[in-house]
Amino acid sequence: MRVIRKLLLFFVLMAGASLWGLAGLYLYLSPNLPEADTLREVKLQTPMRVFSQDGLLIGQFGEQKRSPLRFDQIPQGFIDALLSAEDDQFFKHSGIDPGGLLRAVSELVLTGEKGSGGSTLTMQVARNYFLSLERTFLRKFNEILLALEIERALTKEEIFELYVNRVFLGHRAYGFEAAAQTYYGRSLWELSLAQQAMLAGIPKAPSRNNPLSNPEKGKARRDWILGRMARLGKLDETQLAEARAEPVTAEYHGLQVQVDADYVAEMVRQEMVDRFGQGAYNDGYVVHTTVDSTLQLAARDALLGGLRTYDARHGWRGPERRLPPPLPLPTPIDESNSEIQEAQEAVAIPEELFDQWQDALRNMPVIADLDPAIVTRISEQGAELLHKNGSMITLAWEGDLEQVRRYLSENSRTARPETIADVLAVGDLVRVTSAGDGSWKLAQVPRAQAALVALDPSDGAIRSLVGGMGFELSKFNRVTQAKRQPGSNFKPFLYAAALESGVTAATLINDAPIVLDNLASDEIWRPENDSGKFYGPTRLRNALTFSRNLVSIRVLQRLGVDRFTDYLDQIGFDTSNMARNLTLALGTHAYTPMDIVSGYAMLANGGYRVEPYLINRIEDARGDIIWQSRPALACQDCDRLREVDSIDADQPLRMEDILNETSTETVNEAPQVMDPRITYIVTSMLQDAIQRGTGRRARVLERQDIAGKTGTTNGPRDAWFSGYNRNLVTTTWVGFDDYSLLGKREFGGTAALPIWIDFMREAAGPTLTPAPMPSGVTRLRIDAKTGERVTGSPKGSMLEYFLEEHLPPSAADGGSSIATDELKGLF
Repeated sequence: MRVIRKLLLFFVLMAGASLWGLAGLYLYLSPNLPEADTLREVKLQTPMRVFSQDGLLIGQFGEQKRSPLRFDQIPQGFIDALLSAEDDQFFKHSGIDPGGLLRAVSELVLTGEKGSGGSTLTMQVARNYFLSLERTFLRKFNEILLALEIERALTKEEIFELYVNRVFLGHRAYGFEAAAQTYYGRSLWELSLAQQAMLAGIPKAPSRNNPLSNPEKGKARRDWILGRMARLGKLDETQLAEARAEPVTAEYHGLQVQVDADYVAEMVRQEMVDRFGQGAYNDGYVVHTTVDSTLQLAARDALLGGLRTYDARHGWRGPERRLPPPLPLPTPIDESNSEIQEAQEAVAIPEELFDQWQDALRNMPVIADLDPAIVTRISEQGAELLHKNGSMITLAWEGDLEQVRRYLSENSRTARPETIADVLAVGDLVRVTSAGDGSWKLAQVPRAQAALVALDPSDGAIRSLVGGMGFELSKFNRVTQAKRQPGSNFKPFLYAAALESGVTAATLINDAPIVLDNLASDEIWRPENDSGKFYGPTRLRNALTFSRNLVSIRVLQRLGVDRFTDYLDQIGFDTSNMARNLTLALGTHAYTPMDIVSGYAMLANGGYRVEPYLINRIEDARGDIIWQSRPALACQDCDRLREVDSIDADQPLRMEDILNETSTETVNEAPQVMDPRITYIVTSMLQDAIQRGTGRRARVLERQDIAGKTGTTNGPRDAWFSGYNRNLVTTTWVGFDDYSLLGKREFGGTAALPIWIDFMREAAGPTLTPAPMPSGVTRLRIDAKTGERVTGSPKGSMLEYFLEEHLPPSAADGGSSIATDELKGLF
């Protein structure tokens, strides 16, 4: 009895000490525990998504992929599977499962290893949201206390939601809806019971036992869960057998970008980080851009096609790499056997070398739809290659390899090859492209680069933008970051300044040699036309149409450099670092393609300065609009509406005044910085440049509503074309990042214009009716040689546009126009 009493007293004292210890531990830890109520405000880390104007995915940024679900969106079959796997008493306990904890402790004592764990779903929520993953007693006790507090503060459904949307499930997927999309490409409610059970088994070992990393272990875990569901009465035997018989069908369904617009996505990312900091990556923002997916596809195809065509003109530069070739087979004994003779030409590829080749291909990215491949065998008929995807492909000698000419310089190539060995060797790593009929053609990644940007001239919305050959090759965005000399592409703005000063489209200017001191160096400057010829007295219209350099220099010489730069300031060009000398007439000051297309937008919209913009609206994770663009509009009707409707000039117009719609939103009017009469005349001159001048290749489009101008710089090093109609303005540029020469036969009309044509063929839309002639513009008939006004319609005459205050002189009155008299002798 005495022993029994002592034992009882011992156990009572131990129990009391334990209770006092636990109470003390609770008093020590509880003040530092987070409030469970804060879980209601938890922001799940959801990546930022970027969409085109028409709702297609352009890009996603953020490490964690989430798609939060509400409890009523979760299928019952999945709920049963998850609870069977993790916590079948979830809806009955108060946050902890004493039996489970005792079982876990006993397993640890008996085996020395961690067993079933004993954590409830609520305890896992406490750990996932508030605690670290370190395995200590204090952390476990905190977990228990937090679980009790969470059960007090939240409903079971809310706790279940928190678990389902937070748990890590491998391959960067957080939450079961994101995992369903990652592994099956569908929503959770669209999955079969076996697939739902597969997902329910992942939390036990997410990086190791997911159905992609280890499908065998994933299936074993799935089948165990299905069996447990049956034991708990959630499945009958037939359902169990059918689910277990279902094969593992998981495949990686990562980010499915629908629009190839990496440079656009990167511009959005930078702007979002500027606005929201690191929260841009995790707060679930949805960004809707102004980019049209159809135009973006057309822009990319046009740019890649133009670069490949340019590159093909300059020759094959050889393989990207030369890998070690295998040894030839031993000399055959029977040389009369044709099959053995063919085998002599073959190569033995050791397994180790074949593996090295495959590793090399895996590490080579596909660039601009050009696939890497390695030559494994050559013969008189062609070459066999190992493709990046592991398949064997063939390049034919006839029609493909026989036409390859090697690059010597930007201006010369070799003659055509005599044998395939002149082109390829076994072990060469090259690029190939599909010919579209099941065959393949030899290709190479162009060294030249290009850029294309298209704007809506009415408000500056960016409709398409391609910043280079491929984002995977170079993240440098040439639309916004490459400052290059525009050459003659900048001349329309010089001619606009000249028209404002009193020069007319009919003014004769001498295209003759000129020798000047080059203000940028000690050398004498002797500028020439691209053709090397001189054309004598030339009307201003023809000077722009045919891009006469010497006329442009004389125009700037008489206009004055300061007057020209003041005009550029007025219309919105940055002139802060401009070298103020006569070379400006030939477009020597560097601008980005975005700068240039913004200038041409003014010519297209009647003289309004609109700012390019890319983001239309931003939504938060709940779908609420938190920012909406309000671009300045080129409102050509605003002044007319004020006059006709007697609207107070000091009051802003409303959208209903313009669109005849009920709207209280006021119009954000863009400033008009160019005389609309001048933009009309310059546009007519640039239409001539397409119909009969340097841009005449664009006549293939068979449109009368387009205008544009080529540009080529010294070397040449840069090729440009900018063109537009009233609905769309587009600039293209081609050149080398290191300023290498393009080739003496390359110009804006040969390198950049074909890209513009291919794009505008898809993008320009229906042919527009001619824009109405602004008031203050007069159309008169002139002598095409002298530029003087004539009466009737004599031979050699033509119609020309003039500002009403700067009319041409008449041959009959001896040239009495005051404006023209002031200009006499200046050119």
